[in-house]
Amino acid sequence: MAVKKRLNMRKRYELLTRGLAWEPSYQPREKVFPYEDFEGIKITDWDKWEDPFRLTADSYWKYQAEKDKKLYAVMDSFAQNDGFLNVSDASYINALKIFIQGVSPLEYQAHRGFAHLARQFAGEGAQIACQMQSIDELRHIQTQIHTISNYNKYFTGMHDPFHMHDRVWYLSVPKSFMDDARTAGPFEFITSISFSFEYLLTNLLFVPFMSGAAHNGDMSTVTFGFSAQSDESRHMTLGLGIIKFLLEQHEDNVPIVQKWMDKHFWRSYRLLGIVSAMQDYMLTESPLSWKEGWKIYFEDNAGALFNDLSRYGIKMPKFHEVATAEADHLSHQVYSVFYAFSHAAGFQTTVPSAKKMDWLSEKYPDTFDKYYRPRWEMWAEMEKEGKRFFNGGLPLDCQVCQIPMVFTDVVNGNPMKPTHRVSEYKGDKYHTCSDGCRDIFENEPEKYVQALVPPQQIFQGNCGGETIPDVLNWYHFAADDGGEYHGSTDEKNWKKWHGEQSDSGSQEKA
Repeated sequence: MAVKKRLNMRKRYELLTRGLAWEPSYQPREKVFPYEDFEGIKITDWDKWEDPFRLTADSYWKYQAEKDKKLYAVMDSFAQNDGFLNVSDASYINALKIFIQGVSPLEYQAHRGFAHLARQFAGEGAQIACQMQSIDELRHIQTQIHTISNYNKYFTGMHDPFHMHDRVWYLSVPKSFMDDARTAGPFEFITSISFSFEYLLTNLLFVPFMSGAAHNGDMSTVTFGFSAQSDESRHMTLGLGIIKFLLEQHEDNVPIVQKWMDKHFWRSYRLLGIVSAMQDYMLTESPLSWKEGWKIYFEDNAGALFNDLSRYGIKMPKFHEVATAEADHLSHQVYSVFYAFSHAAGFQTTVPSAKKMDWLSEKYPDTFDKYYRPRWEMWAEMEKEGKRFFNGGLPLDCQVCQIPMVFTDVVNGNPMKPTHRVSEYKGDKYHTCSDGCRDIFENEPEKYVQALVPPQQIFQGNCGGETIPDVLNWYHFAADDGGEYHGSTDEKNWKKWHGEQSDSGSQEKA
């Protein structure tokens, strides 16, 4: 009896992904896949979609189960051995607060977005790839919640991250980014998330931040980061794959894809401004500066990528040179906003230590001492005098990225001159923080005039009341969640746990 030849992975993958579809008979195709055509993208042959990993369901569950066994073993060991006591300092935990409040909810939104794509793409291969990524994103948020929940037992500000994500002013930055992508069509969504964010820029989040977690003794976060990073590598490859697929399908797709790349590069970059502040200022031990990370993961990597894509007629995203020029300034400007408004935040801030400022001087020799050290030294003196600086007003937020107007004209050598832009639409004025955000607004004003901009909503009385305590209650912030780190509940407990003398009175329980 002849033995049947075993099928290789490629053939098994083809049978899985190419044998699931059928041509509709009692409904027209445009009703079955209503979102396939309206963006102007032309698909001539879905079978040309190639998943370089050829990941089948059985192998997917096997790989992920093996990773989860290792991940949860480390997490359990970390919890059982009070690993939270071994981090560099309680101030480091403030970076994790922003992560669980701002980044983790995006994982869930990405899960929903890719589940939608798995239904709306007509190609079977694309359906399977998006379904796998949707499951990945759901797994990511679960592991992040499980990891960081251990810290929630001992530190402030992590008790209600998903409620906060939907309401809090600084969390409107990541929320508006994902809302923008999810309210676009399926091809724009996958260009935004899989290419512009995952392929171009996600390494700036996961690699330096997880390396920073390791340097700060946070092995639990390191483990979930590297467990997710193997998925992210696959997502990045799929992101590049979808771009090449679209560009090779029809020449008319090229200008549409270029336009999306321009838009979502800038939107992703502005979102990562939060990461720059976390990386440079909120990690007690920072192994890599934002500027160094930008050089490695964007300037070098993206330069090589777009050289490759140039044969399709694709160019580097608009305003990429602005982003590179801002690398010397971005983290300093964003963290200054966090510092000035942390009394209305779910994390604490403080003036950088002398050691940290020396590190910043070393990493930013052309800018920190000249433009930013004097500001921190002034704020340090104010704190010593009992006049710790908090901005008592409400900032003017950008209509697109929703970051307060903190950015300056560094491209033209005017780092103290704000890049405040104003556009008019149907008789009303709209404010943006830069040429990049203004360009996005003026290309789709109907979309961005609908943006829920937090300071405007607070002024209109839509955020719990007229006073700061009313708004903080609406956010579900407790009294000790934000403000100055020195003297905070977190610092008092940290000193108590380590047998140190507190300068701020009796210790409190978080």
